[in-house]
Amino acid sequence: MKRNPSTATPNQLSEQLAATGFRSTQQRQRVYDVLMEKRDHPTAEEVFLRAKQAMPDISMATVYNCLDALVKTGVVRQVKIERGAARFCPNMHEHWHFHCTGCGGVFDMDQPDNACDAFPLPKGFKIDQFEIAAHGLCPACSSARNK
Repeated sequence: MKRNPSTATPNQLSEQLAATGFRSTQQRQRVYDVLMEKRDHPTAEEVFLRAKQAMPDISMATVYNCLDALVKTGVVRQVKIERGAARFCPNMHEHWHFHCTGCGGVFDMDQPDNACDAFPLPKGFKIDQFEIAAHGLCPACSSARNK
């Protein structure tokens, strides 16, 4: 499986955008910065609210367009946990997600190096990417429930 860098500097982001046919814009950089500042897998609406603090004129449509470009560029991945709103993750290393059913948080989980071996596939099939999510309680919610 291909492993990508988990972060891109502004210069690298511009180069990656250009390589996939997108222009580098202040809005795309701001949306990417929002994702990198707090790696909590925010929804598009949460990204919009955070981006608006530093860029008051940014619109929700612009945030959606920026997120789409960042996903297509390969510097951000879209994460779907159950039926909720899509979330966005700047960690481009292969990994899994843990969804806390108590607080709703989404956390990165390291993927074992031999994960492909754990999933026997029919002849000729090849895994390009995993989208595995575990559900349960994070340490804070588990501790609160035990009190």
